[in-house]
Amino acid sequence: MFSRRHPFLFFIMIMSSISALFMLFMVVLIAGSANIMKSNFKALEITGDANVGIIEMTGPIMSSKETIENIKKFREKSSIKAIVIRIDSPGGSVGPSQEIYREIIKTKKVKKVVASMGSVAASGGYYAAASCDGIVANPGTITGSIGVIMEYANFQEIVQKIGLVPVVIKSGEFKDMGSPLRDIKDNERKLLQNVVNEIHMQFVRDAAQGRNIDIETMTKLADGRIYTGESALSLNLVDRLGNLDDAVGWAGELAGIKGKIKTVYPEEDKTEFFRKLVTSLFKNAHISSTITDYFRYIIN
Repeated sequence: MFSRRHPFLFFIMIMSSISALFMLFMVVLIAGSANIMKSNFKALEITGDANVGIIEMTGPIMSSKETIENIKKFREKSSIKAIVIRIDSPGGSVGPSQEIYREIIKTKKVKKVVASMGSVAASGGYYAAASCDGIVANPGTITGSIGVIMEYANFQEIVQKIGLVPVVIKSGEFKDMGSPLRDIKDNERKLLQNVVNEIHMQFVRDAAQGRNIDIETMTKLADGRIYTGESALSLNLVDRLGNLDDAVGWAGELAGIKGKIKTVYPEEDKTEFFRKLVTSLFKNAHISSTITDYFRYIIN
């Protein structure tokens, strides 16, 4: 029999069949769940019940794509009367933080937006919050850190010790500025400092405008220090102390919602969930993970 003559191949065939059947089952399950969630979401729109959409910003802000997409979806849905941005982030890249700020500013013209600060909402996290109609923080929330930092490590001495000699061919004087293989020159340091100062003033200007605080006062507060939510309240950096439920209630109040408030989170991206599921399945199966690793090395 084939199974006796080729036991290894037979085993692979059996395992592949089991994996295929399991993934097919998961596809059907996910598709069914997606339809149920969509029907529930549509039901909210049909009934016309007032709702508050909650968008979570968690972790370092390295990309604005998901947050902006969720803001746009809630802005366009008639069933969503107000939006709460739940922020639990230490900050991140300048560009994405500015993009989220701009998107919230545009959304405020249509619907009320309230920021709810979790354990930390600092730097880029505060940048986004400052654009909202109001900010709710916990007394112990770590916020502020209004500033810009640029840093890198210098490996020059290590390179010299192991005998490596870097060779650089560049098109302009400043093209290798910030190279970790040599000391920074005075004119380069000055140039980078000017860039940091310019971005910092953009942060200060936007935060001041969003919070309706004059530039001079915001500049004094924006020296990079962190504040607790309680201290931030006394400095007008936040508006109220409270948790997520308090922020939802305030958003509903600002939007003029009468009666019980229903909260809605953005729909989960099913394709992304399925991709993670398949990857997990491959990693948990020894044979499949070997194949996955092989292709990963080719792609990279």
